Amino acid sequence: MKLAKRFILMAKSHWGEIIITVISLIGVSALSLVTPEIIRRMTAVLSDPELLSAEILFKYALILVLAYLVRGVLRFVSMYVSHIAAWKFVGELTLKVYDKYQELSMRYYQDKQTGQLMSRMVNDTRLLEVLIAHSLPDLITNVLVIIGVAIMIFMIDPFLALLTLIPVPFVIFVSSFFSKKVAPLFRINQEVLGDLNGVLQDNLSGMKEIQAFGKENYEHGKMLKNTDYYSFVNIRANKANAIFHPSVEFLTSLGTVIVVGVGGMLAMNGQVSTSDIVGFFVYLSLFYQPLAILARLVEDVQTSLAGARRVAEVLDSESEIQQSPDAYDLENIEGNISFENVSFDYINGEHVLNDISFTVKKGEMIALVGPTGVGKTTIVSLLERFYDPLAGRVCIDGHDIKDVTLQSLRKNISLVLQDVFLFNGTIEENIAYGVENCTREEVIAAAKAASADEFISKMPKGYDTMVGERGVRLSGGQKQRIAIARAVLRNTPILVLDEATSSVDTETEANIQSAIENLAGSRTIIVIAHRLSTVMRADNIVVLEKGKIVEEGSHNELFEKNGLYAKMCKI
Repeated sequence: MKLAKRFILMAKSHWGEIIITVISLIGVSALSLVTPEIIRRMTAVLSDPELLSAEILFKYALILVLAYLVRGVLRFVSMYVSHIAAWKFVGELTLKVYDKYQELSMRYYQDKQTGQLMSRMVNDTRLLEVLIAHSLPDLITNVLVIIGVAIMIFMIDPFLALLTLIPVPFVIFVSSFFSKKVAPLFRINQEVLGDLNGVLQDNLSGMKEIQAFGKENYEHGKMLKNTDYYSFVNIRANKANAIFHPSVEFLTSLGTVIVVGVGGMLAMNGQVSTSDIVGFFVYLSLFYQPLAILARLVEDVQTSLAGARRVAEVLDSESEIQQSPDAYDLENIEGNISFENVSFDYINGEHVLNDISFTVKKGEMIALVGPTGVGKTTIVSLLERFYDPLAGRVCIDGHDIKDVTLQSLRKNISLVLQDVFLFNGTIEENIAYGVENCTREEVIAAAKAASADEFISKMPKGYDTMVGERGVRLSGGQKQRIAIARAVLRNTPILVLDEATSSVDTETEANIQSAIENLAGSRTIIVIAHRLSTVMRADNIVVLEKGKIVEEGSHNELFEKNGLYAKMCKI
């Protein structure tokens, strides 16, 4: 109930639609009570020839038609308006989960599958539609009908009414038992669906590798296990339903048996009229049907809350990167960078960086080199504040980056990663991604600086060419040059190139190097590279090994030392 209350309160902006739905449902419930009373009175008239007339029959028939018509209209209003509220809320909740994903730090994503995250954002939020549009209105309607019917049958015959209530405690007990025992099964269903989505997303992203390595049968077997288990958990939950619903139907039908037996005896003895017995039967159909529906609602609510719980886990997640309440914007910076005694690990106790200190002056080009896994990319991640250091601090122009707003920090840094990500749009859209309201001329100038204009111009649609998902229609080198153009166009005081020339040929690399040299001096450049031609142009080279800085200096200085850098150069 606490979880349901939380999401109902989150839907506060749609309470107007919900109130309209409730009012409509109250009307539906009231009219549902009118029709059995009309039938009861008609039965009384039909059994008494003195009262029977065409005028009375027409009057009752007209009342029934109007009651059914108005009830139909109110039912339409309740169903339509409740779905407006539900689907608008689902859309808002989906966006809220997405915004939360954008807030969370990179550490949150380290052990998460994309398919799982998507499942929570799309599948789990969608289940809340059932709660708002179906479960909540049905709960209100059926509770009102049960109360109304109880009042009417007590007015007809209190003794018979008490007898019909005998099965109710048993129905409540069975429903409560079901709620406690079967609810976890629906939660497992959603978790397994998330796992299935995770495997599917991985396989679709890696389809080229699957085919290249001939692993179709292996992946088929893995997917078969996941789909079989998903089928199993759903069948298990539905087996519980298959036991539960007939049990409720049997218990509620006992009330009808009691009325048939006891009511029949009372009618034989003249203690109850035939019309009252008929009315009783009609009201009983209205009384036990809502009880059965309420029992079904237990299943619907549990399914909805299984999704709600997984959504709540995302919304309640805390980002490791927290912006200070007193954070200020980083403005008019020159590009001086300093790492002061910085230590960091991804897994507790396993240091990737250990007491790192170095400085970069404005306009300098610094190269970070060293074997794979020594923390070069981690340094870039700390500069962008994707992570926070365990110890020490990172400063730009003397400002601790923890004290400035994240948006202003990242606005001053352009980043080109080795694993280039392009969005499914045009080449121009991808180059202009980090800049608002730029012109085609500015995009072309950035592309020329990145040695990309030549291949773009040769394409049939030029800068309007669609790149496909993740840039699948382009080669690795083409994607990398577009990423460099994107960084150049932003014209930030700090430019970071993480293996930015790793996927280009020698000629293109020379062109990109020329472009980088043109930028040198006008901005601070941090380069991570294994290619000697890229590194030796740097003003300062920082050599890392086992998470520590072991050498620092220019290419000639380090080469003369005959240390790790010289060894790497010779290799």
